[in-house]
Amino acid sequence: MRIDRFLKAAGLGLVCALAPIAAVGPEAQNLRVVQGSVGRALSVPMNRAVVVESDIPFAELSIANPAIADISSLSDRTIYVLGKAPGTTTLTILDDAGRLISNVDVRVAADVAEFKERLGQILPGEAIEVRTANDGIVLSGTVSSVQSLDRALDLAERYAPERVSNLMSVGGVQQVMLKVRFAEMQRSVSKALRSSLSLIGDGFGGDLGVRATTGGSIGNTAVGQAAPQPSSTGAALLGFDVGGLEVGILLEALESKGVVRTLAEPNLTALSGQEAGFLAGGEYPVPVAQEGGTVSVDFKPFGIELNFVPRVVDGELINLELKTAVSAIDPANGVQADGFSINAFSRREASTTVELRDGESFAIAGLLQDDFSDLNGQVPWIGDIPVLGALFRSAEYQRSQTELVIIITPHLVTPTRGEALALPTDRVRPPSEKDLFLYGRVTDGSRRPNSGGAGEVARQDFNGSYGYVMD
Repeated sequence: MRIDRFLKAAGLGLVCALAPIAAVGPEAQNLRVVQGSVGRALSVPMNRAVVVESDIPFAELSIANPAIADISSLSDRTIYVLGKAPGTTTLTILDDAGRLISNVDVRVAADVAEFKERLGQILPGEAIEVRTANDGIVLSGTVSSVQSLDRALDLAERYAPERVSNLMSVGGVQQVMLKVRFAEMQRSVSKALRSSLSLIGDGFGGDLGVRATTGGSIGNTAVGQAAPQPSSTGAALLGFDVGGLEVGILLEALESKGVVRTLAEPNLTALSGQEAGFLAGGEYPVPVAQEGGTVSVDFKPFGIELNFVPRVVDGELINLELKTAVSAIDPANGVQADGFSINAFSRREASTTVELRDGESFAIAGLLQDDFSDLNGQVPWIGDIPVLGALFRSAEYQRSQTELVIIITPHLVTPTRGEALALPTDRVRPPSEKDLFLYGRVTDGSRRPNSGGAGEVARQDFNGSYGYVMD
């Protein structure tokens, strides 16, 4: 009896000595071993311990791989098993005659009990299943967002570095339709006042002609002509004779105003995390000199360009990595090279990353450009003469303003049936013979849209004031 009590006390002391080695966690498991078999395999968390009880007293214990699990006897019927490293090994139990009592499969895996507890605290409500496989952790189930998936993987790496298998899927809507609106207004005003004076008289057996001008290509005057001839809009010609002297005065005053309105609304849909591109315009051929004197052609795109990568972060929160550009051919700034005429390009682009929710809008770029030029010219000395000097002076005034705004709006979308989608051609029907020959209609006018964007365009008559107001 005293020996039995002594063995129990020694076993209790060994348990207390090994307790600091094991991580703090749930209570040790108990596995009962009967003659020749066990009820189930023994699962031991890494750095934790379980207790194995045998119905038959044993005399000898053996572990196949001590690096995976460590064993010690608490009594002739109780075994203490400590998990050391992930893996599977075998525990052999023998009696005092050397006969085999049983072989117990010991499986040591990462401690998922604490991991499950921490996962429930950090991501409550997420249906994530945690399993062990060999020496790693397997995560499965459905999460609500990519952000929750990344958090679960980061936490699992803390318990099994580089041994985490991800079988999770993201639920909810993961397709994003991006609506981009380009709105641009251009307003230009120019004013010019020029003058030209010519004198024609007889002298020394021939005609003597004198002309003074302060403008370019205002008029044409040759010897023997009575006065300069107007060659542009807004010119007034005055002429009179003083004896044998003919006097011609050409005054040119020109004012021009222009308004350009540009509006584009490209829409593009992409899967979360995938890049999508859009181009509405064309490609311009640009000659490129090669080695050996040959010339190749490189095509440069122009028009409305859009590239973006959407990421559904959490619920309806969308992260957008966006790059967009508006370009057009600009012949006024072209160059001549090796017999080729190459046009320039006017280009405005924006590249940014923003976060916003479904249906919210962001003005990601705005450009207001105001160009002003004023030029005065005169004939030297003569233009400084009071009153008469006004005929030898010219003045030009030009001003142009451009404003460009880019607004983006993302939407979470799902596929729909094809019958629910409308095409632009659905609203256009060929005209009947009556509409074509009697009324001069090129389409059937009975289906005029009244609502939506098509109805708004149909109601516009493009009359009235647009753009800036300049004084």
